[in-house]
Amino acid sequence: MPLSDDQPHTRTRLPVGEQPSVAPRQPKPVRTLLTVLVVVTLLVVAISVANRGKPDPTGPTTGTGSGSGDGRAAGAAPTAPTGQQPVDTSTNGIADGYPHTDQGAQSAAANYATALGSAEMFRTGSRHTIVDTVADPTVAPQLQQRLDTAFSADNNARFGLDAEGKAPKGLTFVSRTIPVGTKTVNAADTATSVEVWCTGLNGLAGESSTKPVSQDWYTLTLTMRWTGSDWKVTDFERASGPAPVPGDQQAATAQEITDAVQKFGGFRYAR
Repeated sequence: MPLSDDQPHTRTRLPVGEQPSVAPRQPKPVRTLLTVLVVVTLLVVAISVANRGKPDPTGPTTGTGSGSGDGRAAGAAPTAPTGQQPVDTSTNGIADGYPHTDQGAQSAAANYATALGSAEMFRTGSRHTIVDTVADPTVAPQLQQRLDTAFSADNNARFGLDAEGKAPKGLTFVSRTIPVGTKTVNAADTATSVEVWCTGLNGLAGESSTKPVSQDWYTLTLTMRWTGSDWKVTDFERASGPAPVPGDQQAATAQEITDAVQKFGGFRYAR
């Protein structure tokens, strides 16, 4: 017989030990797996960002054999610095003893360009020493005659020098060639041609100078021959440029240039 709603309700309370237990919520396997994957992915991305831009601790590989010997790691940029062991010998202050490789020829060309563009080329005695040092002995006499004609008294006068290549009293003559880059344009086992992109400083440094030191850009092409023990010059050609846009920089005073020339020495270039 059904009870009416107005009759009192009865609540039964069980002893504590007999209370029905509630089963704990079981984690969903799919949700747990997704959470783990997200955390791992974030860790990988963080490590990748932290390591971006760090140099390779192993460094670039260098070539040691004959042939092109460019010493460049696979996949490296063509303008990246390369480096076999630089030469450590010299004659008359000019580095020599280059390896019989393409890189050796480029290093020789850079150093020879520096010597051929130096202030010593304006004086007969030191010019002959430079040419005898860098030139193939079979063509040295012809190169000497050609350069003696080029560095005439009239040419020296254009730079403010006397017939012997000396600067006026109280002034310092500056002629420095700085190689910016090299490129082999014609290579063979016993002969090669290398272009050297250069910038140069030329002029008279001093307060009373009428020919102040200025900058020049040019490309020097050196043809060289392997003599059996070293690369030596057989011919050369100079072309103007390429020149970059001049920088927005105030020119130094005559005294500042004089101090810089006297305090900063030049370099040999061999990689």
